[in-house]
Amino acid sequence: MSRVEIVEGADAQAIAEWLDDRLSAANYHCEDQFALTIPGGSTPFPILEALTRFDPGPPWSVMRIWPNDDRIVGEDHAASNIGRIRSVLKYAGAEINALSQSAPPPAFALTWLGMGADGHVASLFPNTDPQIDDPLPVRRLTPDPLPPEAPFDRITLTIPALLDTERVVLTLGGSAKKRAVFEAALAGGNDLPVARLLREAGRRGIPVTCFT
Repeated sequence: MSRVEIVEGADAQAIAEWLDDRLSAANYHCEDQFALTIPGGSTPFPILEALTRFDPGPPWSVMRIWPNDDRIVGEDHAASNIGRIRSVLKYAGAEINALSQSAPPPAFALTWLGMGADGHVASLFPNTDPQIDDPLPVRRLTPDPLPPEAPFDRITLTIPALLDTERVVLTLGGSAKKRAVFEAALAGGNDLPVARLLREAGRRGIPVTCFT
């Protein structure tokens, strides 16, 4: 299983400080730009907003950012992850990229993920049966059932693309239900998408940090 560090009780500011340290270190070790992928949903945006208030803050000008996944809607739609990412980071100076099946992303310095209470990561829901050896880095798919708050087809990074990374961080947003699902996955108690990702991260020796 993965080398997993679990951090309890961290608020958005503390997680932002952790990310700032890791992104600054990635910048120190890179020769040019570096890439990261970030989640949608409600949890990451207060953290991103905290990051944008840091002075001097992360090295935005050398970052290339992709969402983990997105809803198949226009960027001006309220459900668009890329649209919301652009709105939060529009003055930061990072290069922000929409997911595309025709233009796969590069390797990441950091993969930042959320997780659903059903154990999904990105838009890799249990019904999609995500594979650790998926030959494609990006897929279009339909969750079943469609989440009522976002009933749209999705585009998503696959497990191999998410794990083409130096480090994984998960933010669970303080949900006790999500934590129970995560801990069961970590212990081998289920075969949900997050469990598959954790097992493969462990096999590859990728460190994982989880903020509960």
